[in-house]
Amino acid sequence: MTCEAEYEAIQNELRKGISLYDSFEVSALKTAAGVDLAYWKNGDVEYAVCCIVVVDIVTREVIEKKHFSDRIEVPYIPGFLAFRELPLILKTAKLLETKPDTFVFDGNGYLHPRHMGIATHASFYLDKPTFGVAKSYYRVDKQTDYVEPENEAGRFTDIIIGGEVYGRALRTHRDVRPVFVSVGNHMTLDTVCALALKLTDKDSHVPVPTRLADLETHVQREIEKKRK
Repeated sequence: MTCEAEYEAIQNELRKGISLYDSFEVSALKTAAGVDLAYWKNGDVEYAVCCIVVVDIVTREVIEKKHFSDRIEVPYIPGFLAFRELPLILKTAKLLETKPDTFVFDGNGYLHPRHMGIATHASFYLDKPTFGVAKSYYRVDKQTDYVEPENEAGRFTDIIIGGEVYGRALRTHRDVRPVFVSVGNHMTLDTVCALALKLTDKDSHVPVPTRLADLETHVQREIEKKRK
């Protein structure tokens, strides 16, 4: 069995456990953890640093941030990002003193050919509700594009492929490009959209947790590059 065939078999088995329903009371969610990675090379060796930033959902204030860096052993293969990134994500998550109520990824979840984007795949190991908010559109098939939502904050259009809703193009602010939200696991798409909007402030069109995680990866990458 080829590497890709093995990965696909794992994803197809895991996808049986995807739930598109809220496994919690939405009002009980207090904290959200944003996850992002940054890469670099030292000669022929590739490294990455993962950063997780936990924020208070109501105030958007930072509660905790952790990072972990290591070699990357799996090459980038479209559709199988989790196999490349998950080892660092899980090691970083273990460092958290706060146990976040949900994880949000700078990437996709259900919006994926097998509904197994990084936000979904990681949910089976983090054991928490997850969702994805991507800055760019991941074209699941060559025929399906997204429809631009109206130019008002909170407007969205469903991304429908083969008669099934995979995610949404969501406008978090007026006069900014949309983001692309999708369920990771144990959440409804409506809840995902509501959280994405609640976690987004006036400084950016993406949620605070993933924006701060992204900024932190750039800081930590420069530090780690000098060490390795």
